[in-house]
Amino acid sequence: MSTVLIDIRRARAEDAVPLAEAHDEAWRTAYLGLIPGPELEKLVTRRGPSWWDAAIRRGSRISLLMFGDEIAGYTNYGRNRAKSLPYGGEVYELYLRPEYQGIGFGRKLFAMAKRDLTQAGHSGLVVWALTDNDPAVNFYRSMGGRAVARSTERFGQKVLDKVAFAWMR
Repeated sequence: MSTVLIDIRRARAEDAVPLAEAHDEAWRTAYLGLIPGPELEKLVTRRGPSWWDAAIRRGSRISLLMFGDEIAGYTNYGRNRAKSLPYGGEVYELYLRPEYQGIGFGRKLFAMAKRDLTQAGHSGLVVWALTDNDPAVNFYRSMGGRAVARSTERFGQKVLDKVAFAWMR
C-alpha cells in the first residue's frame, strides 16, 4: 500500500516549468470553445516558464496544490484590482488540471487563498469568471459567492461577458 501526500504550498522558482505546464493544460481545457483559438493560444503561450519564474521571484502570491510530486492545480491572488468594488482581496486565478477537478481540490485551494488574504488584512474578496464558463460559475456559486458586478472582455473579435463573485469575511 502506498500513500500520496496532498499539500498546498507557495510556488518556488524551481516550479516555473511544471507550473507553466499545469497552466497550459488547465487553460486549454477551461477555455476551449469559449475563447477563440488564436487568442487562447496567445494567452497560454505568453505564460511560459519565464513568465512564471518572474512572477514567483517578484513575490506574487502563487500557491500550488501538490498531489505527490505533481502540480494538480494553482491559485494566484492578492489585492483587488477593481477599485470600484469594495473588497480588499482578489483571486486572480484558480485552476486545476482536468483529472483533478470535481474531487474537492478547488475548494481546498480557494479556502487557503481566502484565509491567506484575510490574514493579510484584506476585507472580503472578489473573483471574476466568464459567464459562459459554467464550471467556474457553478464552482464560485457553490462556494457561497454572490454576483456583484458584470463586465466584458475582448478576445480578438469576440467580446465575452464576465461576472464578479464576492465574499465578505
